[in-house]
Amino acid sequence: MTGKTVLITGANKGIGYETARQLGRLGYRIWLGSRDAERGGAAVAQLVAEGHDARLLVIDVTGDASVAAAAARVQAEDGRLDVLINNSGITGGPPSAPSVEPIGQIQDVYQTNVFGPIRVTQAFLPLLTAAGRANVVMVSSGLGSLGWLSDPDNAFYGVNILGYNSSKTALNAITLSLAKDLAAVGVKVNAADPGYTATDMNGHSGYRTVEQAAAGIVWLADQDADGPTGRFYFEQAEVPW
Repeated sequence: MTGKTVLITGANKGIGYETARQLGRLGYRIWLGSRDAERGGAAVAQLVAEGHDARLLVIDVTGDASVAAAAARVQAEDGRLDVLINNSGITGGPPSAPSVEPIGQIQDVYQTNVFGPIRVTQAFLPLLTAAGRANVVMVSSGLGSLGWLSDPDNAFYGVNILGYNSSKTALNAITLSLAKDLAAVGVKVNAADPGYTATDMNGHSGYRTVEQAAAGIVWLADQDADGPTGRFYFEQAEVPW
């Protein structure tokens, strides 16, 4: 049992929920982040029934007040946070050509996928530094890799979604920037590509299972003091920025 604490945003279902399960098996106390209290509560009940130490943390990553209140609760009950997994994400509306994708739709995607992880990481930074050594994992996507998207031989080359793809590219840049900034306080920041996973987000069309997707995130979350920082991984292999 690790005795460590982890917050996973958007964890009431899909990859986030499975990540919580796998970390629970490793002995982590789980703060299950969910915007919807009813759905989050049901997810926590399932985890507790399986024997995991799980608590609901209602948090809307797009709202300053919600994130501040969530951080205050973790501060009051635990006083530290060993791992933060910024998992919340949205795809936006139906895919459209980049030249006509509505600005409002792109802004909505950025509010969750870009500004959300910044907001949450900044709010929980005092708790992460209090842990002495902490890991932050940004759940990104291979669709955010400019190296892959610019390679005609890559499977992702033809997936040209302006809002979603660029939001994950931005998240990768945020990962690198925070990794350099927080190295001095013992906080490591990395990005994980879960791969094309069957979830509600894509109508369960992905070829990977949530178990496979979560395994790579858990691997990064559970790294020790000698682990990497400022890197982007698919499973345990580095992905080009």
